[in-house]
Amino acid sequence: MKRILVGYDGSEAADAALDLAADLARRYGAELHVLGVTHVPEIADDVETEALLDRAESHTSAVLEGIGQRFTDLAPVVVTQVGHPAEQILRYAETNGVDHIVLGHRGRSRLERWMLGSVSRRVATYARCTVTITRPDASRPRAVQ
Repeated sequence: MKRILVGYDGSEAADAALDLAADLARRYGAELHVLGVTHVPEIADDVETEALLDRAESHTSAVLEGIGQRFTDLAPVVVTQVGHPAEQILRYAETNGVDHIVLGHRGRSRLERWMLGSVSRRVATYARCTVTITRPDASRPRAVQ
């Protein structure tokens, strides 16, 4: 394992995925790549869409801001992309020779998964490398925001 990619959105599930990815990177001496994806809003008006996209990109950047300081021993590559999360994760993995993708399971209901789709399911289905999907640990302390 040389390159590990974690999709990160700041959620509890993503924190569990990030912790696992960091542990794997340390264990195998691998590069840690952290990808935050700004989902493109599906709205017709260009002016409103641009403003929404700007806010979404600012949010994604803020979520990723402390990652480098949190894992200084790994010097992670922290990147933001714009688009559909599953598509961007797969594209990034393919382009950067990622060996292992780690994602958090969001815990949506069956109906929500059916209607909205599942990023982790799509990535696991189409990735050309190993994919690990984590669930948040109930015993783990949660950050207060």
